[in-house]
Amino acid sequence: MKKIYLLLLGLLSIMTACQEPEYVLPTADRQGITSLTAIFTSGPFTDKEIVKYAITDASADKYVIPIPWFYPEDSEDETTPYMTAVRVRAELAPNCTIEPSLTVLDLTKDNYFVYTNAQGEKREICITGERTKSDKCELLSFSLVDPVVSGVIDNSSNTISLISADDLHSCLADITLSPHATITPDPRVEALDYNDDVTFTVVAHNGVDKKEYVVRKTIPAKIPYGFNAPLEELFNLDATAGAGIPWNDTNAPTLGVVGGQLVVCMGDGTTPLYFNQETGSKGGTINLGSAQAGCVTSDEGGHLLICNKVDIGNQCNIFMTSSVKDAPQLFYSFTNTAGLPMGAKMKVIGDVTSNAVIILTNDGISGVTSSSAFTRIVVKNGEIQTPEVVDISSTGLAWGAAPVNSTSVVPASTNVTDGYFLSYYDANILTYLNGNNQIAAQLANTSGNSWAQNQNCLDTKTFNNANYLAMLLVSHFPHWGVGPQVYLYDVTSKGSLGNDVFTSPALVFKADALNWYQQGDTKTASGDVLIAPSTNGFKIYVYYYDNNSATIGGFSADCIQK
Repeated sequence: MKKIYLLLLGLLSIMTACQEPEYVLPTADRQGITSLTAIFTSGPFTDKEIVKYAITDASADKYVIPIPWFYPEDSEDETTPYMTAVRVRAELAPNCTIEPSLTVLDLTKDNYFVYTNAQGEKREICITGERTKSDKCELLSFSLVDPVVSGVIDNSSNTISLISADDLHSCLADITLSPHATITPDPRVEALDYNDDVTFTVVAHNGVDKKEYVVRKTIPAKIPYGFNAPLEELFNLDATAGAGIPWNDTNAPTLGVVGGQLVVCMGDGTTPLYFNQETGSKGGTINLGSAQAGCVTSDEGGHLLICNKVDIGNQCNIFMTSSVKDAPQLFYSFTNTAGLPMGAKMKVIGDVTSNAVIILTNDGISGVTSSSAFTRIVVKNGEIQTPEVVDISSTGLAWGAAPVNSTSVVPASTNVTDGYFLSYYDANILTYLNGNNQIAAQLANTSGNSWAQNQNCLDTKTFNNANYLAMLLVSHFPHWGVGPQVYLYDVTSKGSLGNDVFTSPALVFKADALNWYQQGDTKTASGDVLIAPSTNGFKIYVYYYDNNSATIGGFSADCIQK
C-alpha cells in the first residue's frame, strides 16, 4: 500500500510540474500565437465572446485586440464600461506558453507577459485593447414604399435593380445599412426620382470606408437555373442574448418571411416576433389580430400563414397576411378529422393565392399513439380544395409527439403526384415518398453523431426553375460539442437522391460548422428551417433556428447573371 501511495504522489508531482502556464488549443497548427479571444466578465453578456482576434504576425511584440464600439454590433450599447475587466484567452501552437497565465485584463492599459515559443526562446509581449468603429459600409436591403418595389442588390457591381414598370418619379424607400453606417442622400427622408439612375454613398461608422451604389430601374438577366453558389451567411446570432428570445423547454419555434421581415413563432402562445431578414435586427412583435399562433410559415408569393394548435375534432384556422403590421385575415378554416393533433408544423410550397400545397403534420400523442398521417390542402388556380388526411401507415413510417419526436412533412412541388419528404428522430432517415405514397428513396445519417441530432426540420420551395429541400439538424446535446447543421438539396430530379444525407449528389450547400451559443444544458431539441425566395424571383434565403443551441441565422444567394 505504501509503495502505491508513493507512486501516486510521484505521478501527481510529475503532472503538476508539466502543467502549461497558458491554455493551448490542440487545433493550432502553426508556430506562435494564432488568436486572442476577448470575453465579457460582467453585464448582460457575461461569458459571451466579444471578439476573436486572428493574429497574422506571430512575431509581433504588441497585440491590440479590436473591441467593437457597440455590442451587439447593431445596438446602441457601447463597450466602454467593460474594457477594464475583459477575460482574454490565447490560442497557441503546441509547446508555446505565456507567463503569467492570461486571466481578466484591463484592456485600457498595456499588459506585459513573457512568451516562450516551441524552441524555448523567450520574449516580452504586450496585450492591450482598443475600441474600434465598424468599417462595414454595405447597403443590405432597399425597397420603395409606394409603389412597393423590392430592390435586387448585386454586390459584385454595387448596383440595385428596381424591377418595375410603374412611374417612380417621387418615392421614399426603406433601407437597411451596415450597423451605424450612414447614407447620402437619405432615401428614407428624401423622395427621389427613380425613373433615372440614382447614386448613393454609404459611409462606415469609422468615417473612412465608403461604397457607392447605383439604383437603376431595370430587369437584370438571370442565370438559367438555380442560384449563384455559394449561399453567403447573413447572420448567426445568440437567440437569447443577441435576438432577445427567451430560452426554455416550451419553445417549439417555426419561421416565416413577409415584407422583408423574418417572423419567429415560439409555439407557446406568445405573439410572434419579427427581425430584419438581412441583418437579424429585432423589430418587435407582429400584428396578430384575432389569429392564434401555434405555428407560422410562408409561401413563395409574399404571404405569411399563421395556424393555431388543433386538438382532435377541433377547428383549424389558417390566417394570412402580407405585412407584420397588418392584422391577418382568415384564409381557411376546417375541422381536424385526422384523429390526431396538428398545428405544431405547417409547410407550404407555391403561392397560396394561385397554386400551392399546404401540409399540416399530424403529431403523435406521448404515451398513447404514434402518427403516420398528415393533412394536405391543395390550392389550384386560386381555389382551395377540400382538405385530405393522408395515411402512410403502409410504409411503416411513424413518428411521435411534437415538437421533438414528430416530423415536418413537406411537399416536393405544387403537384401532389411529385410526392413528399419527411424525417424524424431517432431514425434520422431522410425519406422521399412518391406520389403513390411509397418509399422511393431514403438517405441515412451516417455521421456517427446521429444519436445526438434531430433532423426533423425540413422545408421545400421552388426558385429559378429548381426545387430545393432544406434540412436542419437540431442538436440534442449542445453541451457535449454537437452543434446545429444546415443542408440544402436540389430535388428537381429525384434520381439524384442517392447515398446518404452528407454525400448525396443532390446536396448543393452545407453549413456543418455553425456557431452555437447555449452549451451549458439541454432542454428541448426543437427548431425549424425555412426557404424563402424573394417575391421578385432574384434571391433565395435559407433560415434556421435551433432552440437547444439557442442559435438563429440565415444565408442568401441570388440568380443574377454576372
